[in-house]
Amino acid sequence: MRKINILWVDDEIDLLKPHILFLENKGYNVFTSNNGNEALDILKTNPFDIVFLDEQMPGISGIETLGFIKSAHPNIPVIMITKSEEEKIMEDAIGSNISDYLIKPVNPNQILLCLKKNLENKKLISEKTAFDYQQEFRGIGLKLSENLNTEQWIEIYKKLVYWELELEKSNDSGMIEVLKLQKEEANNAFSKFIEKNYFKWLHNMSDDIPIMSHTLVKKKLFPLLKTNKPVFFLVIDNFRYDQWKTFQPVLEEYFRVVKDEIYYSILPTTTQYARNALFAGLMPSEIEKKYPKYWVNETDNKGRNQYEDELFSELLKRFGINIKHSYNKVTNLNVGKKLVDTLPNLLKNKLNIIVYNFIDMLSHARTEMEIIRELANDESAYRSLTFSWFEHSHLFQIIKFISENNAELIITTDHGSIRTYYPVKVVGDKSTNTNLRYKIGKSLNYNKKEVFEVVNPDDAYLPKNFVSAKYIFAKKNNFFAYPNNYNYYVNYYKNTFQHGGISLEEMLIPIIHLKAK
Repeated sequence: MRKINILWVDDEIDLLKPHILFLENKGYNVFTSNNGNEALDILKTNPFDIVFLDEQMPGISGIETLGFIKSAHPNIPVIMITKSEEEKIMEDAIGSNISDYLIKPVNPNQILLCLKKNLENKKLISEKTAFDYQQEFRGIGLKLSENLNTEQWIEIYKKLVYWELELEKSNDSGMIEVLKLQKEEANNAFSKFIEKNYFKWLHNMSDDIPIMSHTLVKKKLFPLLKTNKPVFFLVIDNFRYDQWKTFQPVLEEYFRVVKDEIYYSILPTTTQYARNALFAGLMPSEIEKKYPKYWVNETDNKGRNQYEDELFSELLKRFGINIKHSYNKVTNLNVGKKLVDTLPNLLKNKLNIIVYNFIDMLSHARTEMEIIRELANDESAYRSLTFSWFEHSHLFQIIKFISENNAELIITTDHGSIRTYYPVKVVGDKSTNTNLRYKIGKSLNYNKKEVFEVVNPDDAYLPKNFVSAKYIFAKKNNFFAYPNNYNYYVNYYKNTFQHGGISLEEMLIPIIHLKAK
């Protein structure tokens, strides 16, 4: 293993001989210099991993030397060492992008700690993260064998997301693979949990009914309308909980997180069903019966979410809520830009609903475009691509505007998505829909053990396109494939992000309440 090279620059370098011997005994190579000019010459001829730099030296000062080092070698960590505790000197050093700051006299253990923190930090964090996950792995596994309730499933999913993001930082491929297998185990158990309880929730036959798509607005948004501030209700289509945790550090510069919660999407976990249910406060078949002109069936060619504002207005009427509200849906760059320009006018409203459709379009583009597949070839890259878009989006500008004007903000979504791996064969006629995670049809053939079957759509409050129609849902990370041209179909859709079925990623989705700082 290559030894670490240290350059130590101090005009009293001879007095530091004991420290240098200490580091050499620990296996480090230490080069020395007693002035800035000589140090810069040494840096030209030797590769160094780190520099210790005295702030007060004759000739060119430590701060000046630091500037030259950073100009020529921007990635070398520099540790500034000084006798002075003056705030101005500290600010100059920190502003010049130092990696650490020590005040004389320093002892050998301080130096050693500094080296480990700056050179071995990632390795130490990686080892600690892997060890901590190993400790929790068994606990999660034991929990999965228990009869969990709705809140306990939310906690399990939050833990899995936490460890996924932590292990991603550590780059430990072995532990990442272990976590992937544990997520599959969790999704298998979660699918059984949904099969056992879903109908009970919808028919009020349980004491453990979670907040779901059709009850979310009533339970989480309406109480906020009693405040004296304008409220923004932001629905980001296909926004998973792990994506929220990726966005959170940036948003916390502008907001305080009041509540970080998860609710349950209804089935199918698609925009047509889940988002219409969210805005109507009703299940899909209830919308079809009560507001037939606002429900668009699978077989119709027109847009299936074009009446969200009308459905929400009817929801307000049913609850006797008389407020001024706006509804905006952003489906492309120009619409986003126009919305940013009109934001000041929205502050006059009590409630402003904004639906943002980009992430869903990104997941579909990843399926259809090879270049997007390359950019988002796994979960980590997909999160990174989503975050990169967010940082440069009109959505981020909108969120910052909300913070600057001290309004209330709720961020949520209609459903998530899951990365699919395993094909499940299904046969249907021409009337069968094309979604890969759920099917509705009148003559479906499949293996009952591989799907969640809804023989009578009324049981799940789902519309019937045909008298004999039934629904089937893919579980965990399966996807439906037709026997015709099977190998091509499977290869094309394997490892793509899909939604509509039963999984933690699709059904357990964020509802976040933020207050401006």
